[in-house]
Amino acid sequence: MTLFDDTDLFFQGTAGRKVFGLPDSELMLIDGFFSKEVADRYYDILLHQTKWKEYQMEIYDKTVTAPRMVSWYEDKGNVGADPDGPEWTSELLAIRRKVEEETGLDFNSVLLNLYRNGNDGVAWHSDREHKTGKNPIIASVTFGETRMFRLRHKFRKDIPQVEIPLHHGSFLLMAGATNSFWQHQVPKTARDVRPRINLTFRQTRRLPATD
Repeated sequence: MTLFDDTDLFFQGTAGRKVFGLPDSELMLIDGFFSKEVADRYYDILLHQTKWKEYQMEIYDKTVTAPRMVSWYEDKGNVGADPDGPEWTSELLAIRRKVEEETGLDFNSVLLNLYRNGNDGVAWHSDREHKTGKNPIIASVTFGETRMFRLRHKFRKDIPQVEIPLHHGSFLLMAGATNSFWQHQVPKTARDVRPRINLTFRQTRRLPATD
């Protein structure tokens, strides 16, 4: 018997708005960006209604299945956009509008990641720039279980790693040269954790305007 819904146990952070003064980066966190009630609703809808799929990636000349599920949405006017790709849902559009209002920026694509349990994670990496260009702006929203987000400088070993717990309903903005100078990861954990859903909004290349 389940005594609690997942959302009953999710924690919203109390850090408020925090700008990190890290070298070679522009990084801002907002805990409670979405209220508990709204975050609970989005978590439930995204978890059960998103068409999640496995993601194949190359590691050391081998094709492996990534330890997480993904889903990708983008505007049809983007370079290389799949004309048969999924349409933005009303929930994703509402989340996108709130992110755009906060940042004053336009985003035209979003990658959704589902970390099903502690066996799911993502290894150290910087985001690929072939679709976004150099120094992309990445707006990250989290619903569900709190997981640790770690950063390390690519070149300066004198700078300690940074750990940021990303809570239910939080918002993290990575801008400036962050992607060029820093790597990030979401490590796996042996703890018994519930699902986490992360949305990373991006500005991918658009097709040129035509008359």
